[in-house]
Amino acid sequence: MNRTTVSLIAVAAALAAVTGFASVNAPDGGDDGAKAAKRLPVERTSLLCPEPSTSDLAETSYTAFTPSSGGAGSGGKAELLPAPKELTDAPQGGKGKHKDTKPFLSQKAPGKPVTGEESGAEAPALVGRADGALAPGWTVQQTTTVSAGSGRGVQGTNCTAPDTEFWFPGASSAKGRSDYIHLTNPDDSAAVVDVELYGPDGGITPDVGQSIQIQPHSSVPVLLSTLTGKPHTNLAMHVVARSGRVAAAVHSSDDKLGGDWLPASTDPAPGLVLPGIPEDATSVRLVAFAPGADDADLKVRLASPTGPITPAGHETLHVKAGMTAAIDLGDVTKGEAGSLLLTPTEKAVPVVAALRVTRGKGDKQETAFIPATAPVGDRATAADNRAKGSTLSLVAPGKTARVKVTASPGAEAGDPVTKTYTVKGGTTLSVAPPVPSGLKGPYALTVVPESGGPVHAARTLELPENGIPMFTIQTLPDDRGTVSVPEAEQDLEVLQK
Repeated sequence: MNRTTVSLIAVAAALAAVTGFASVNAPDGGDDGAKAAKRLPVERTSLLCPEPSTSDLAETSYTAFTPSSGGAGSGGKAELLPAPKELTDAPQGGKGKHKDTKPFLSQKAPGKPVTGEESGAEAPALVGRADGALAPGWTVQQTTTVSAGSGRGVQGTNCTAPDTEFWFPGASSAKGRSDYIHLTNPDDSAAVVDVELYGPDGGITPDVGQSIQIQPHSSVPVLLSTLTGKPHTNLAMHVVARSGRVAAAVHSSDDKLGGDWLPASTDPAPGLVLPGIPEDATSVRLVAFAPGADDADLKVRLASPTGPITPAGHETLHVKAGMTAAIDLGDVTKGEAGSLLLTPTEKAVPVVAALRVTRGKGDKQETAFIPATAPVGDRATAADNRAKGSTLSLVAPGKTARVKVTASPGAEAGDPVTKTYTVKGGTTLSVAPPVPSGLKGPYALTVVPESGGPVHAARTLELPENGIPMFTIQTLPDDRGTVSVPEAEQDLEVLQK
């Protein structure tokens, strides 16, 4: 064997380049040559946008944005490329075909959003990659409007980074509802994925949900009702990649209540925050799942504008291990925007959770989903905002926090503007976000906590049509703009053949 010397910083940088976001911990001890880690801008990242709709009436817009980041250098590019569709929608689909390898959307510089549009049912899934100065915090929002038919409404989602595991509480195979899990593979080798479903009585494990093959640079939609055998109103879904990695998102369409995307919940945790319930929500359903061996008992509270409130009749929720639990909270916000806080009553047991939120009445109803989400962290970004119809929700579940919100220039014109907000502990602050002066085109928001406790955030986009309160909600976790990298004082010796 030849002995090659490689610096520890180079190894960490290579890891960050492959994953887009990584955390490398310095070894313990004061004399082993490594200093404490520091955070540096990522050098490469990838995002995947699912196939937006099967409706011929669908109109889809994409907005891509990279915040200006200090220390990110210059140069680089960010682009979205069409992913070939599988030849069949069956779980074991064949190889896809490229119709067009030209970039659908390209971004040349950070600090200003770029947009693109697609129409109809033939819009493909998109594979996105960014490097150089465009990688840190690169965010892409996909927004689809469907004017009529099943799933009509606004269907929005943040294009997501590939991973190996996802949790989706709140999925369904009920009659009148069509939920598809979209699995997209960004890499050069095939991915193999298992889809596990859990109902109120425990696991539903059909063989057809096992070992689903996703060909390179391709996307596969799987209809959940083909996996369950019988209808289930409330499901929790676990997506695990046996090999490779994928992006996963659930598209939900209801014959009467519209539709939207159900994003993945944050990782299982004893306490969860579900931010951004609109003030005029007419119905809110909570779905939770405990993936471990122990039952979970959760205290349910609403972080209102004035402080935590316990919903009458729903003070706690018992979640049996391996079984999906659901409760209908009704019009829990009572005319004031809020966020749901779930905490253990005694024993800390990890859970996942999501909300299905309904606005409107009768045949003028529309739905959206709010998964439990991680804190904003260093910075969060919402890429697609309009001059009217955008609402930003900020919740501080613990200590009071101070948050800076910056509105970017518009895609066509506009001057950026910044505003600072104070969010009192235990409350939700719901505001119309700042709007760039002279705005033309959609714009982006960046949220940066400045002091105090953790902050969770969500953005609501309302695009009403024909008396229907069409809307979509996107939660805003950290935008993965930096990576933790240790400083090297000595070379790391790596054995190579």
